[in-house]
Amino acid sequence: MAPSATPADPPSVPPPFGDRSLRRTLSFRDLVVYGLLFIAPMAPVGIFGTLGAKAHGAVALVYVVATLAMAFTAYSYAQMVRVAPQAGSVYTYARLGLGEGAGFVAGWMAMLDYLLIPAVAYLFSGIAMHALVPAVPQWVCTAIAVLLTTGLNLWGVRAAALAGFLVLAMELAVLAVFVVAAAVALAQDGARRGWLAPLTGEGAFDAGTVRAVLGAVSVAVLSYLGFDAIAAFAEESAGGSEKVARAVLTCLAVAGTLFFVQTYLAALLAPMSAADLAAEPARQGAAFYDTVDAATGPWLHDLVAASKALGAAFAALAGQAAAGRLLFAMARDRRLPGLLAKVDRGSGVPRLALLGAAAVTLVAAVWAARRADGLDRLVSVVDVGALCAFALLHLSVIGWFRGRGVWRHGVVPVVGLGVVVAVIAEASAAARLVGALWLAAGLLVLAGQWLSRRGAPAG
Repeated sequence: MAPSATPADPPSVPPPFGDRSLRRTLSFRDLVVYGLLFIAPMAPVGIFGTLGAKAHGAVALVYVVATLAMAFTAYSYAQMVRVAPQAGSVYTYARLGLGEGAGFVAGWMAMLDYLLIPAVAYLFSGIAMHALVPAVPQWVCTAIAVLLTTGLNLWGVRAAALAGFLVLAMELAVLAVFVVAAAVALAQDGARRGWLAPLTGEGAFDAGTVRAVLGAVSVAVLSYLGFDAIAAFAEESAGGSEKVARAVLTCLAVAGTLFFVQTYLAALLAPMSAADLAAEPARQGAAFYDTVDAATGPWLHDLVAASKALGAAFAALAGQAAAGRLLFAMARDRRLPGLLAKVDRGSGVPRLALLGAAAVTLVAAVWAARRADGLDRLVSVVDVGALCAFALLHLSVIGWFRGRGVWRHGVVPVVGLGVVVAVIAEASAAARLVGALWLAAGLLVLAGQWLSRRGAPAG
């Protein structure tokens, strides 16, 4: 589908779907809440030690650079959501900017991300619940988390947004407690290393440090996956596409600020140096918690862990809701079974699409919960789908806006595309293999649809 607007007229595509459109009930706050829930305000906790080891201790600088790198993708989302304020997000954008086939591929690759990231979050929640109640098997705890949040999503988008807001407020309160406790510890005992070390590294700031920071950025950008889900709710925004675009940019800015603050403080208080963490990889995963224990005591450790457990379940809620919207949009365009395109009259949500997404995440999460290596297997593959979808997003901006502004619609998406390609190149071989196999399966489905339509009788 080629753009028909002239350069003098900003291109836009109204959603002419009648009773198959979703209700416009979400406020600007609701949109930001969904994005921050999916990202999780304390996302760096699990990879703090890994980043510190990789970046020679300059972990706060890593998040500054990562936020700037992801800003190009956020800006491209903001551009395209104004063009097509519809539930399909990157699927719709690629379809308009690059054609029907590319749109299907974008949706197909995003599906891998949207269906499996919630499974990872549910598994985290199940692990934490099992630790609190050891008598209940881990897979049962995981299934309970899936069922509870699915019920909220089916209840309606406003109810889910309200519950998400309360959980997000709790997570932010816990983060505020950490910031205050860290500030008190620094005032009383001082920093364990120089005040600029989180920005310059623990040794000399040289070309080696720069290369190390850039290498760590490829890991850190994965903390941001989820802000893009805001675009999936564009059709339900009460304030129109402009508020959705602003919510995407706001969510990234807020997340980047939170990530910087917590990693800067933790890097000042960390009992282990970056060199020690690099020499003992087994201690990297618990590095943030070890820092909290050393600086404030176990009480804050337990509070942070409990917050992460509840927050993971609601991150999955936001991811499941976004996945349901993606399936709904693709079904509405007859790229998936038409039953998934039905909107429930009572709740106003795509009930069958949500149930379909929940079923896939339930199977994946419970399967992983019953395996010793289940978490590693899931985490290794979830990111490639999102990154491939980001790449097609940037290409969509170039395709749709060609001839309309060199900087916004040329330089920005090209730089964003370069960042995404670099991150994909740094992904594990297993992740790239799974991504390639998923892409191959999608191309087979696309070819089957093309052959079916070509063989169908005219009229």
